[in-house]
Amino acid sequence: MIYITRREQFNAAHKLFREEWSDEKNQEVFGKCSNPNWHGHNYELYVTVKGEINSETGYLIDLKTLKEIIRTHITEKLDHRNVNLDVDFMKGKMASTEVLAVEIFNQLKEPVRQRGVELHKVKLVETENNFVEYYGDSPSL
Repeated sequence: MIYITRREQFNAAHKLFREEWSDEKNQEVFGKCSNPNWHGHNYELYVTVKGEINSETGYLIDLKTLKEIIRTHITEKLDHRNVNLDVDFMKGKMASTEVLAVEIFNQLKEPVRQRGVELHKVKLVETENNFVEYYGDSPSL
C-alpha cells in the first residue's frame, strides 16, 4: 500500500451561527466567527489517496487526474465563495472547518474510487495554527 497527497488552495468566507439562537448566544458560543458580515480564510486542502502502484505507469494515480477531481468537485465550488450561501454540499450544515472537511471527503470519495484508488484522508488547514484531518470514519453530518 502506498499513499500520495495533492495540495490545493482556495479562499472562502463563512460564519458560524445558528438561526434559532439569539445574536447574543451566537456571539457567546462562536465569538468573532459569528460576525454577521462574515469572515474569510485562505484554506489549504491536502487530499491523500492510497492503493497499489500501477506496474505499467509507475504511479498510484496520475496527479493531473487527482488535481482535476479536486478542482471539479471542491475548489471550483468553494473558491471565492460563501460557504454558508453558495456551496451546494454545505446547504443547511454548520460551516465549521470540521464539517467542511467531512463534506469535502464525502464529495471526493466516489470520484477517487472510480479512478481505482481509495480516498485515505482529507486535511483542511484553516489558519497557520488550526487544521482538521478526516479519515472518513464517522457518519455524514
